[in-house]
Amino acid sequence: MRTTVTDLDHLTQALARNLKRFRTERGFTLDALAARAGVSRGMLIQIEQARTNPSVGTVVKVADALGISITSLLDFDSAPRVRLVPPEQAIRLWSTEAGSHGTLLTGTEAPGPLELWSWKLMPGEGRSSDPHPQGTTELLHVTAGTLTLTVDGADHRVPAGTSACFAAHLPHGYRNEERAPVELSMAVSVPEPR
Repeated sequence: MRTTVTDLDHLTQALARNLKRFRTERGFTLDALAARAGVSRGMLIQIEQARTNPSVGTVVKVADALGISITSLLDFDSAPRVRLVPPEQAIRLWSTEAGSHGTLLTGTEAPGPLELWSWKLMPGEGRSSDPHPQGTTELLHVTAGTLTLTVDGADHRVPAGTSACFAAHLPHGYRNEERAPVELSMAVSVPEPR
């Protein structure tokens, strides 16, 4: 796919905005972040002022030093969204010959309290949630049935084995429109109070 000037401009602006935001949230000075990332202070200034398009290697070093994913650092889509992760995109991080394994289903960076829930919805039942504080993120993984997840008025079918991640400061709800129970695990990450 060819990158247009507009795409590069959006990416440069997003990188500048996100770098400054994450650096400030973590309390790093330019000098401190430069030392952690192994890049020059001047490079960080150029990035934050959107005056350069750094190499992928530089972006990786800065993201690692901030403790975030490259995706978060380059994210220019500020509109709320739902990200579905089908089973084939889950990442098995370790396994043993006996069959034990650890699989990363979905993840996100979010400071503050983190809650883990287990839900069961019987056929025809559902539950709505008021919007949570700005910055709240929910992760869920459906283990049985098919969940209908509604975020900001849009429905998303989430079948067993699929995970979802969404911004929970928007109105949202969970419904079982099927004939079998829906079971899911859910994590809620709320930002720290300021």
